[in-house]
Amino acid sequence: MFSGIVQKLCRVSQIQKQNNILKLEVDLEELAQNLKLGASVAINGVCLTVVCIDNTRVAFDVIHETLQLTNLQHLTTHDFVNVERSLCVGDEIGGHQVQGHVDSVGVIGEVIDDGIQYKVWFSFQPQFRCYLVPKGWVTVDGVSLTLVDIKADSFSVCLIPETLKRTTLGLKKEQSLVNLEFDPFVKTIVAVVDKHQQSN
Repeated sequence: MFSGIVQKLCRVSQIQKQNNILKLEVDLEELAQNLKLGASVAINGVCLTVVCIDNTRVAFDVIHETLQLTNLQHLTTHDFVNVERSLCVGDEIGGHQVQGHVDSVGVIGEVIDDGIQYKVWFSFQPQFRCYLVPKGWVTVDGVSLTLVDIKADSFSVCLIPETLKRTTLGLKKEQSLVNLEFDPFVKTIVAVVDKHQQSN
């Protein structure tokens, strides 16, 4: 489990494609300390398993299913990615309970920077609208954010300067692709209600 609080911006050091698997290597720098094989690390909000550790360079295998559902397939060497190591028992959860299971890829729409606020609009597939609630949260590329506006196929968030500085959201432009994970508790409630309605 993760909190949606990005710990560091790290660079992709190498990418290799082997059949339907993408070998993604990221230089985690100090975040590689005490990391073990088999551990979970969120890369742009995607929960990945550590398969190789070479000093601070850590490798992950990304399968075809993950590539299809996320923006990891578009990464290139030297790109920055948001990194968060998994939580330990007793850790402070400053964000939300994030699973690292991306639901869909969204697209950055309008970016409004008027000197008072930095608001970003994201478009998404309409079938996910039921998972968004006013003042609820959504994870964008692994960053836990509070919803501001919600429409049928788009939502907005406001970003503070610290978030822009510490995450890839400060580097992205309009039309950039982002990974979206919706609140798992809301998804569970919606699934239970739908199942109940279908049984009646």
